[in-house]
Amino acid sequence: MEAINFRPIGYIHSPFKTKEGSPRQSIHTPEVEAIIDIKPEFSAGLLNLELYSHIIVLFHFHLSPGYDLVVERPRGDRPGPRGVFSTRSPNRPNGIGLSIVELVKIEGARLRIRGVDMLDGTPVLDIKPYDSGLNPAP
Repeated sequence: MEAINFRPIGYIHSPFKTKEGSPRQSIHTPEVEAIIDIKPEFSAGLLNLELYSHIIVLFHFHLSPGYDLVVERPRGDRPGPRGVFSTRSPNRPNGIGLSIVELVKIEGARLRIRGVDMLDGTPVLDIKPYDSGLNPAP
């Protein structure tokens, strides 16, 4: 398999220090705030991001130890095995996570966001504006 290399554009600073102390999904933490510090070489890419109330954050599950293609649901809410691609498990072949968060404020290369479930120190791979016209709910 060919390798694809990514480099972080920044890092998350959140109140969640361990996987055990973090929420399973950001829907459970709508008021929790965090900071994304963007590396200086990428800060020009933030131009006009303040025009959006929400952003899509793509990040790396840097603390996930590996993956299994077939998993048991951790909460047991749906019995039986499931394929990893039918779950939101952080233990994935490429360890890429996605969260839609509220953009509270931008100060230079620092973004204050709300509604987070990412761990402190999480590498950010990309940021995209969330636009309900382009990203409608199903």
